[in-house]
Amino acid sequence: MNEKKKVGEKAVDYVREGMVVGLGTGTTVFYTISKLGELVQQGFSIKGVPTSEHTKKLATELGIPLISINEIEKIDVAIDGADEVDSELNLIKGGGGALLREKIIAKAAETFIVVADSNKIVEALGTFPLPIEVVRFGYEMTMKHILELGGSPKLRQKDGIPFLTDNGNYIIDGIFTKIKDPKILERELNLIPGVVDNGLFVGMADSVITIDCHQNIIAKVRG
Repeated sequence: MNEKKKVGEKAVDYVREGMVVGLGTGTTVFYTISKLGELVQQGFSIKGVPTSEHTKKLATELGIPLISINEIEKIDVAIDGADEVDSELNLIKGGGGALLREKIIAKAAETFIVVADSNKIVEALGTFPLPIEVVRFGYEMTMKHILELGGSPKLRQKDGIPFLTDNGNYIIDGIFTKIKDPKILERELNLIPGVVDNGLFVGMADSVITIDCHQNIIAKVRG
């Protein structure tokens, strides 16, 4: 059974005709976007706002009409994946490097739906390294400040060179073992000069679609 496919496609149930939909980035939401592409080919009318250049390319290939976030007042529903989800539906995101655009789009959405296979559900965040998007200037000093907060920072690389986000920034992956208070850490990280944003999504997810121990699709709702 492909859990990612099951939960990814289930999220399409939250999409209605005529909606503006935030299209996430990652291996699980890939199935959401693919299913939406099938519906669009059958005449289903939506407009998508992609969270990354990769998603933009995928949606375009599938024939999903796209619109810039600067052209709209709100997003009806945003659907995205997560690297970790805790019991209060706080998230770590950014494994794919699109955390800043993902957070902007999630914040603009009236409803933010997360799709996650059972392996992403954890008691406490922190096993997955926390992605932190930083400007390139002075990034080594920024890493020192992250270290002072208790993280073990490492510059993300791809093919032997620093990974660049779609915004032209670096990603620092910080290991924070069992994050006790995600809200405080999110704020403290964002107060560091040079940090653009980080992959802690605290109190943002309205619902998480996942798989329970009996292999049933379930929706965990915040609050």
